[in-house]
Amino acid sequence: MTTWPILSVTTFLPVVGALLVYVVRGDDEAARRNARWIALWTTLITFAVSLILVARFDPSVADFQFVEKANWMAAGITYHMGVDGISLPFVILTTALMPFCIVASWNAIQNRVREYMMAFLILETLMVGTFSALDLVLFYLFFEGGLIPMFLIIGVWGGPRRVYASFKFFLYTLLGSVLMLLAIMALYWNGNTTDIPTLMHTAVPRSLQTWAWLAFFASFAVKMPMWPVHTWLPDAHVEAPTAGSVILAAILLKMGGYGFLRFSLPMFPLASHDFAPLIFTLSTIAIIYTSLVAMMQEDMKKLIAYSSVAHMGFVTMGIFAGTMQGVAGGVFQMISHGIVSGALFLCVGIVYDRMHTREIAAYGGLVNRMPLYALTFMVFTMANVGLPGTSGFVGEFMTLLGTFKVSIPTAFFATTGVILSACYALWLYRKVVFGALVKPSLMTIKDLTFRECLTLFPLIALTILFGVYPKPVLDMSAASVQQLVNNYNTAVTAVKAAALLQ
Repeated sequence: MTTWPILSVTTFLPVVGALLVYVVRGDDEAARRNARWIALWTTLITFAVSLILVARFDPSVADFQFVEKANWMAAGITYHMGVDGISLPFVILTTALMPFCIVASWNAIQNRVREYMMAFLILETLMVGTFSALDLVLFYLFFEGGLIPMFLIIGVWGGPRRVYASFKFFLYTLLGSVLMLLAIMALYWNGNTTDIPTLMHTAVPRSLQTWAWLAFFASFAVKMPMWPVHTWLPDAHVEAPTAGSVILAAILLKMGGYGFLRFSLPMFPLASHDFAPLIFTLSTIAIIYTSLVAMMQEDMKKLIAYSSVAHMGFVTMGIFAGTMQGVAGGVFQMISHGIVSGALFLCVGIVYDRMHTREIAAYGGLVNRMPLYALTFMVFTMANVGLPGTSGFVGEFMTLLGTFKVSIPTAFFATTGVILSACYALWLYRKVVFGALVKPSLMTIKDLTFRECLTLFPLIALTILFGVYPKPVLDMSAASVQQLVNNYNTAVTAVKAAALLQ
């Protein structure tokens, strides 16, 4: 095993980069250029270090690896870090996407560049920490801490209604998390510890399970976001800068799904089983309703934002099915959606930088002037639809397969979402890319630059690779998912057996 604290290094390296950016004084062009390069190199080095985790990770072991533990606060509250097959893919997704965000912001952000880069680097630390924390208090600090830099990114560098969108985002997510804090305190009083691996094997009374599950659900459902607490997301996406939208869709939304996998299912299995019909109902409504709403949108970012809510519906449905295929599919769908939705927001950002509008009606016939852009946009649109051969298909198919074993009506209605996603995604593509090039403003629009190709082509490769060969992600998470599902089924079966004996 590794002797040096590799997980802490991966987590806190971006903060070192943020301090270096802070040292770069001045607001002239040289200072802005230095801030960009420091941020880029920091994210690249962080990604390189995180790849050591992958190289040394043993996928056959279900327990936590690279564990670091030190005394921290009161008795039972420690600095405890570690990753398993469920959390490691999210750590890698975070570190891999951050350099793309820095490159995408290279010319798009011209004011307060130092502060912008610092906000992104601190946000990276908080996101990686969320996926690596093995103590409830530590997890809560990382989980909530991510609100602050994201609030600033939207509120300072966002669009015309940025203040409204940032406050809505902050208040929605904070409100749910206050309830989670109360549940963490209740779990501490019950088990005299906030250590997550210990709590996973600590008996929680049935009544406390119900209330704690609801409290955690309030926080994670807003973060996902699930219907009907999803209304902050379209506003946040529309007003956020391009890189902000990428991180919001690709990483921050996944924290809710990760929370369900790390806390709701293993710690409150009986409550999770009892509330599964509620989750199925909300997921089905999210998939169908938000897909229909997406078809009515006139803003490209809003359309993709609503499609994200629909895709997260597949994730929650798969997770609470409690089957191997459902949970594994939920993990894969989140990783796939992180890549695809992030790339779609990058695609929107590219045309927005040229035309300074996201109105779908302002475009048309781009294939005549931007053939390379049309090709890349098509790949990600097809992945968003769930076309076989792309990563979007694997996750959706597995979650539907896992849900079908538990609830056929849920799987049936959710499948209609696949058809609806094709309707809005292909409609958007046709409106923007095809048709006659008649708008004068589009006559001189330029195709992808080298820098833009650098951000999009690796994501195309990953989308197709994981669509054809999903084994790396599925194998990494298989042992941890199997253990989670086994423990969940054992707890539920034991309660059912006890009920029959009475």
